[in-house]
Amino acid sequence: MERESMEFDVVIVGAGPAGLSAACRLMQQANAAEQELTVCVVEKGSEVGAHILSGAVIESRALDELFPDWKERGAPLNTPVTEDELYLLKDGESAKKLPNALIPKTMHNEGNYIVSLGNVTRWLGEQAESLGVEIFPGFAASEVLYHDDGSVKGIATGDMGIGADGSEKDSYMPGMELHAKYTLFAEGCRGHLGKQLYSQFELDKDADAQHYGIGIKELWDIDPAKHKPGLVVHGSGWPLSGGTSGGFFLYHTDDNQVVVGLIVDLNYANPYISPFDEFQRLKHHPVLKQHLEGGKRVSYGARAIAKGGFNALPEMVFPGGLLIGCNAGTLNFAKIKGTHTAMKSGMLAAESVFAALQAGCTGGKKLDSFNTAFKDSWLYEELYRTRNFGPAMHKFGPFLGGAFNFIDQNIFGGKLPITLRDNHEDYAQMRPASEFTPIAYPKPDGVLSFDKLSSVFLSNTNHEEDQPCHLTLKDPSVPLAKNLPTYAEPAQRYCPAGVYEVVEDDAGQPSFQINAQNCVHCKTCDIKDPAQNIVWVTPEGTGGPNYPNM
Repeated sequence: MERESMEFDVVIVGAGPAGLSAACRLMQQANAAEQELTVCVVEKGSEVGAHILSGAVIESRALDELFPDWKERGAPLNTPVTEDELYLLKDGESAKKLPNALIPKTMHNEGNYIVSLGNVTRWLGEQAESLGVEIFPGFAASEVLYHDDGSVKGIATGDMGIGADGSEKDSYMPGMELHAKYTLFAEGCRGHLGKQLYSQFELDKDADAQHYGIGIKELWDIDPAKHKPGLVVHGSGWPLSGGTSGGFFLYHTDDNQVVVGLIVDLNYANPYISPFDEFQRLKHHPVLKQHLEGGKRVSYGARAIAKGGFNALPEMVFPGGLLIGCNAGTLNFAKIKGTHTAMKSGMLAAESVFAALQAGCTGGKKLDSFNTAFKDSWLYEELYRTRNFGPAMHKFGPFLGGAFNFIDQNIFGGKLPITLRDNHEDYAQMRPASEFTPIAYPKPDGVLSFDKLSSVFLSNTNHEEDQPCHLTLKDPSVPLAKNLPTYAEPAQRYCPAGVYEVVEDDAGQPSFQINAQNCVHCKTCDIKDPAQNIVWVTPEGTGGPNYPNM
């Protein structure tokens, strides 16, 4: 069957904070100008918010601009931050609580809100639809379409009903082409199509290497007597050691619930590191245990974050489209926040696109006006002022790096006349397993710590089993021929969902097994594989996790 096509003024890939903010801003302008505008948002999750995962403490700055009356509209920002705590964990039992005077200003959370970002996104989706945006959940954008002159024409959604062997099942339905004058790519961190656009247009040729972390998060119901709505706890140190860095978070949200998680920087060298097991071990520390003990874990998820910041920003515009939000890496790691920055990038993109359409542009043009608007915005200034935060931590470690960042942020306001660089790719930092000792992680107790499969169950992850594997290998021989002897095949450990296994047959011969059904779409494998042999592509629409209240 031939693919059908639909025409829109603007197509947006991804119904996250960036994509939906862009959609809302486009329609606000069109409605104010009484101009007809067709805007479509394509979302691979089963519903808006299904794949959204973040801590999350958010600033309302971008939301204040997009919907000044967001409180009256019922936006789910119900828990203002009331107290900040920051700890340095020395070992499995002891910790030092840092006074506020020694904490970089970027990590102060007065005026911010603890939220479920999934619920905030669902609310943004409602606002977009009320403004006239068409949202298509359950359809994965699988291909970028181009005009003959090389400019972006739109996207095509993936075919449905393809069997694992590539044959067409009875349920087969071809994908649809969505053409647009401008296409905005808001897929989130390490977007599948975004990667292709980086390569096609050399968007990152003048940028520093992007850096990533994997964030693992759980939602807990806790003892009401322990509940402190608005309490924000951050920390670093144990159990991460030996050059492995990161930090934890624990937030008291509403309804007697807390969210707890660990971010592990993906530039670690030890192939025996398992971020999932480090997180499970972390929860036994008294600083966290005191909040969780007696509670019940109700949800689990994982997601990579782009943390390279200002220095790693690519060129965001190209003929016919833009990269926005975490697809471009706009997260401010110094604040551990990316929602307000993603939203603002989407709003700026919307304003540039609408101005071009009003001027009669029929598409294909490169929107240089976006670059001007971006450089004149508070988003640019905020990211620029925190450009040294990540490189300082990578170069100097948590102690000296933290001291540098305190001076840079609290004394100089991010205006030190130097720019630190870190151009070492995360995957290339892994060293041979022969240089390390295997880590004997404690067995989960089923009370505070758990195994991967029971965790994946709580993420409500599901994929149609009879479909092509969306975790593709450039060379199927690499896992056993190269990664296993050199790195003890680290995919078994860096994946937080038990997707990758090395199993032996009765004769003791190993094979590399991919349990794609378990995949929570975190993209860690695409980032951390030392051979860069694993390529994450979009599975059939609606597949993946379905995060409630995350």
